[in-house]
Amino acid sequence: MPVEEVVQKDFEVEIQARIDAERSRLRAEAGLARMREFKKPVERTFTGAERDYVTILFGGLTWKHEEMIKAVFHGSGYRCENIPTPVVADFQAGKEFGNNGQCNPTYFTVGNLVRYLQSLEAQGLTRKQIIDNYVFFTAGSCGPCRFGMYEAEYRFALQNAGFDGFRVLLFQQTDGIKAASGEPGLKFSVDFGMGMLNALNLGDVINELVYQIRPFEVTKGETDRVIQSAVKTLTDTLRGRKRWHILEAAPKWARPYIEKNKKIEGIGCTLGKIVHNVYGKEYVGALHACRDRIDAIEVDRLRVKPVIKITGEFWAQTTEGDGNFNMFAFLEREGAQVLVEPIATWIAYMMYVAKEGAKARAYAEALYQDPKWYEIKKRMANELKLFKKTGGLSAGSAMWTYFYHRTIRHMGDTAHHLIPQKELSRLAHPFYHQLARGGEGYMEVGKNVYYTVNHLCHMVLALKPFGCMPSTQSDGVQSRVVNKFKDMIFLPIETSGEGEVNAHSRVQMALAEAKAKARAEFDSVLAQTGKSLDDLREYVDAHPELKHALYKVPHREGVAGTAAQFAAHVSDLMNRDRKYHPRSAKTQAA
Repeated sequence: MPVEEVVQKDFEVEIQARIDAERSRLRAEAGLARMREFKKPVERTFTGAERDYVTILFGGLTWKHEEMIKAVFHGSGYRCENIPTPVVADFQAGKEFGNNGQCNPTYFTVGNLVRYLQSLEAQGLTRKQIIDNYVFFTAGSCGPCRFGMYEAEYRFALQNAGFDGFRVLLFQQTDGIKAASGEPGLKFSVDFGMGMLNALNLGDVINELVYQIRPFEVTKGETDRVIQSAVKTLTDTLRGRKRWHILEAAPKWARPYIEKNKKIEGIGCTLGKIVHNVYGKEYVGALHACRDRIDAIEVDRLRVKPVIKITGEFWAQTTEGDGNFNMFAFLEREGAQVLVEPIATWIAYMMYVAKEGAKARAYAEALYQDPKWYEIKKRMANELKLFKKTGGLSAGSAMWTYFYHRTIRHMGDTAHHLIPQKELSRLAHPFYHQLARGGEGYMEVGKNVYYTVNHLCHMVLALKPFGCMPSTQSDGVQSRVVNKFKDMIFLPIETSGEGEVNAHSRVQMALAEAKAKARAEFDSVLAQTGKSLDDLREYVDAHPELKHALYKVPHREGVAGTAAQFAAHVSDLMNRDRKYHPRSAKTQAA
């Protein structure tokens, strides 16, 4: 080796040694001399033997969703309770026991759990009894969002509050759900999985029907009363329905053969349970009974109300309490109709992004790089590998959409269908890439454009936590979107434990513009019909079926408001009914 190279190598070694020595000195001064890599604590598992006395806690959704989910847990043999809707006191507790710099949902949900456990302690339970007899079940995630830190934040706050060792189970966390040995405490059977699918779909549809009907109810409070009754009917069905088994359903002559062939028994049971959970007479009958009960609510659709589409961060746009300034109730008090977002959209989004991400990585992960056009086997091997990843997601997405829309049809077919994720991605693409992860991704932008260009609402209200990185990123893009679509009314609101008056004030200002937009739309439609409002009301009074809550009004392109849509429809009915002549028209003729 030349002398110059030896000198250069010795010089580099000496520099690196000095850097290492200085780094060690600085670490020692800062008290970091003994740094250790963080390791997730080993948590006691939830076993099958504990199922009879351990209560599963969950929360964070609307009361409609939570009642349905709780019924499925109970029907599957689990003890389960939902934690009450978070309030400001929970937010303060989350800040007290948790880390600084967390987002709004973290403080509310973490503080909500801590205060619930404290209430159990106040009722006389010891902390050991609480830790042994309760577990918390929630969702987990990863990616550029603090949602991925919720699990660690729960553990940290629980430890600070004196409940160190309390178990937190995640949907994506297999170690917390399956026992290290023996039977798992939470077993995902076909009945449980299909029950959860039905619970989420029913929660979504019932939730939308509430906000669709309540602004127009003739008798104040009737919608809430009927929905409470309907939810009880559905939860009783989910909880008490008989579990289907192929040996009970099969004819006697076939049972011995099925018992001998376990593979046929397993496949037959799985398919039969799916059909029974979705198409069974007991379940469908409960849907129809609730549909008829809801349909009997009397409504007045000629009340002019602006339609406000809710978007934003998942939790902030879903919760119905202090976590979003009680925004839905406030909007209704201010004379608006709220168009909520179903949880089904979020699930469809996750499947779509997973599929498109697999397509984007297909070249890098291919078995054979750049096969020639004539290398058919290599090309087919690459395609087969990609299909294994995307085929199941495509089938799952199609099934999810089908079951959701089927629930809508059985519940009156007036709730909105899911927007195809491909369409949302296409509309958002000029502003936001579909694989830019975090929060709702491209959906906030895509929904804003979709509901505006298709005239499905008068205003879009985006609710998101203060300091939420994905939503802040989205809001930066929305300024360009608003500049392109001049007639768009878009208002982003950051939610927190404080500032409710200021947030409501900002919404009121934007709402005034939306109300003017809705009124102008209604007046324009009324002028086009050539009929007066009294003429329309007279016809509606003569045809009571038009006052039914689930009467389906045909959608008219370019019209967003319920009152305007209904006025145009009633006018069409009057034009077809040549025998009908309104009294006001007779008076004018005389």
